[in-house]
Amino acid sequence: MSHGNQDPFRMGFLTAIEDAERGFVGGLLVTNRFGRPLEFQCTAPVKPNRAQQILYGPTLRPFVLGELLGRTLLDKVGVKPHLVLVESEEILDLRQHVPMSVAFLTTFAANDAAQLPLGKHGIRFHSDFLSDRDEISKHTKGIPADADLCEPFERVREALVETVRLGSARTA
Repeated sequence: MSHGNQDPFRMGFLTAIEDAERGFVGGLLVTNRFGRPLEFQCTAPVKPNRAQQILYGPTLRPFVLGELLGRTLLDKVGVKPHLVLVESEEILDLRQHVPMSVAFLTTFAANDAAQLPLGKHGIRFHSDFLSDRDEISKHTKGIPADADLCEPFERVREALVETVRLGSARTA
């Protein structure tokens, strides 16, 4: 699939929730530049066992959220985003495993070369992929300056909570 200028710009909002009993469930909402949904995918719950918790130590969350959940979602989504936004900086390493730009949603700081203003926010790119900033900046002019990029994450979390609730109801 081409990611050139002729394609309408698509953003992915990738996040996860953690359920004490079932583990982590990831969700990806792909939208157009106005935040309208184009596709939603979620994962089955992933619950690391005690041995994995010990062996992975502090790298467990980034591994589960990025490599396991994030990469799985991006592999199976049919409408590929040009930019994947994440709420947690620990998921930025996902960029090392996928062909599209991944950025962390944050407060914009003009003196940060790894950042780009987007909507009401700033986005920070992985330090090993700073060229993503220049590539994405070509496509973001159509994003409204007052766009609240936190709001789609709320929709993803609500959908995940509903999915977990329905999954729990089926097993009860």
